[in-house]
Amino acid sequence: MTTTAVAEQALTIRPLTREDLAAVVAIDAAIEGRWRRNYVERRLAAALREPALHAQFAACDGKGLAGYALARVLEGEFGRTEPGLRLEMMGMRADARGHHGGARLFQALSDWARRHGIRDVRTSASWRDAEMLRWLDSVGFRLAPKFILDTALDEAAPPAADAALTVPAGHGPGNEVNFGANQANDNERLALEQPEVRPMRPEDLREIVRIDHAITGRDRSDYIGARLAEAMGDSPIRVSLAARLDGAIIGFVMARADLGDFGRTEPVAVVDTIGIDPEYEHRNVGRALMAQLFANLGALQVERVETVVASTDAALLGFFQRTGLQPSQRLAFARRLDRA
Repeated sequence: MTTTAVAEQALTIRPLTREDLAAVVAIDAAIEGRWRRNYVERRLAAALREPALHAQFAACDGKGLAGYALARVLEGEFGRTEPGLRLEMMGMRADARGHHGGARLFQALSDWARRHGIRDVRTSASWRDAEMLRWLDSVGFRLAPKFILDTALDEAAPPAADAALTVPAGHGPGNEVNFGANQANDNERLALEQPEVRPMRPEDLREIVRIDHAITGRDRSDYIGARLAEAMGDSPIRVSLAARLDGAIIGFVMARADLGDFGRTEPVAVVDTIGIDPEYEHRNVGRALMAQLFANLGALQVERVETVVASTDAALLGFFQRTGLQPSQRLAFARRLDRA
């Protein structure tokens, strides 16, 4: 038996636990060149809080933790019609590489996905990361028919580009605007039929589900309710906004902070769900939502915003590009899983 085969056989795969935190942080720091304890700790805490939505595995050898893989279930993000698994973080200790530990960790993730009725794994990587691209190819990933769009917040299209948009800086904990207060621009806002944009509330759920159903033709109340609860419980991770006009909810946007997935060097917010009541299209609702989202994210010291759009969705691509998002240096990959 070769030395490589012996080393591969010596690796054991098990679920990642809270006790692995220090070892994961150390391996991650060696790979990324910086310490990201807060990010890793938050990811492990989220997995413990919602185990059905997270798959996390450890590879161990005689020295302890040799590697790890962290993935999250995608339910309705980016207009999905079936659940998927997003591989978000993977690493191997330097002296444990070359023994197929990454492949075995991916196999553990794949087996977990199949047991949970998931047959689609997604991830992303910089086109400059040759080592990661080679590994993705080796385990069967292919380019996905989707575009990743992103922008630095300070380069996003200014709200003034649309004549009907006037969103002042707010003073709440998330920099949100209180349009219920007496403000100098109230009359102008009403005259221009400016929507009120504010943080999403639990009582908004029914109307948001109604709008989403009108757009997608599907009842995604469980998914939207779970993301709303996440926003209420961990606001630094998720920012969710609703737009009101004529006394009703007419649009919404949901974004989450990804503070370190696959070598990001800056905090990034991912816009994963946006919807406008079809009766209020072309009334600046989407632009108002995005402008306030950018303001809230800036207050949270998030530096970049990104989203994923199907290559065939010309309307949504155009909308995001008008708000300043452009093709990213990151590529989208997908791996279809065979049935067990």
